[in-house]
Amino acid sequence: MVITKTPFRMSFFGGGTDMKEFYSEYGGSVLSTTFDKYCYVTVRHLPKFFKYTSEFVYSHIERVTELDDIQHPLIRNCMKYQKMHHIRLAYDADLPARTGLGTSSSFAVGMLNAFHALKGELVDKKTLANEAIYTERVLCNEAGGIQDQIAASYGGLNRIDMSADGYHVSPIVISNARKQELNRSLMLFFTGFSHMSSTVQQGVKEDFDSKIKRLQYMKSLVDEAQSILTSRGSLIDFGKLLHESWKIKRSLSKAVSTDSIDDMYTVALKAGATGGKLLGSGGGGFLLFYVEPDKQAYVKKALNDLMYVPFEFETGGTRIIYYKGEDF
Repeated sequence: MVITKTPFRMSFFGGGTDMKEFYSEYGGSVLSTTFDKYCYVTVRHLPKFFKYTSEFVYSHIERVTELDDIQHPLIRNCMKYQKMHHIRLAYDADLPARTGLGTSSSFAVGMLNAFHALKGELVDKKTLANEAIYTERVLCNEAGGIQDQIAASYGGLNRIDMSADGYHVSPIVISNARKQELNRSLMLFFTGFSHMSSTVQQGVKEDFDSKIKRLQYMKSLVDEAQSILTSRGSLIDFGKLLHESWKIKRSLSKAVSTDSIDDMYTVALKAGATGGKLLGSGGGGFLLFYVEPDKQAYVKKALNDLMYVPFEFETGGTRIIYYKGEDF
């Protein structure tokens, strides 16, 4: 039996530049972090006592005898890709799926990590990220970028640079005190809405050529954000930059935001937030705000209809938390 624990991520800057259509020609950059909310994947071989050969438990329960009968596309393609059979798999998570936190990619990374371990293989983080990207973007043919799989694999507060030649992960080097100051100044709220990231990404791809300059500008904000973090200046400029990035992101597609989300965002700014953004590709999920500590009570009161989710940054990435080898 194997149990993996894989973090979710929040992307601060550069989202959209991690799409192959953009970074393969112009280069992409993303600044993101993982945090202490996780998905857990438990995998073991299913004994041959049943009429079915594999069982999968997530928001539904599937029992199948043929891999082609698996309804969940990510599970089906990961099973085929890794040549798995007679599997019992269970998925559990701290936060809901389809909410802009890269949950699907965290599931892919955690599942692949578990499959390799069940076969007695210990693979590195880059291999897991690459395999998750291949599974989601090629085998499942889902629209989207590559930052989520990389963040879930590596973990931590990082800058990810992408080009036609590949990608490179660079940790943001700042003191623990400054990282804690940033963490304490961020507030996360659940809007109650969910979305299919691939649907929003398709909207971003429409008339893509006209959006190149805006994506290039969003990429440049990664340099500016990194400079803010690594300097000794005020972190409030990080919050202002989040607001600037959000304005550009909203212009990429009508599906990125909604009137309701715009209203929530405006209420938070009036209550004292410096800036913020909707996490993920858009359409719903979690709102992230930069709020100075002395103003956080006002923002929380103004958004009292939303669920406030405290969090801490994490650095571990995907990991195996239980392993007991078994022969099938």
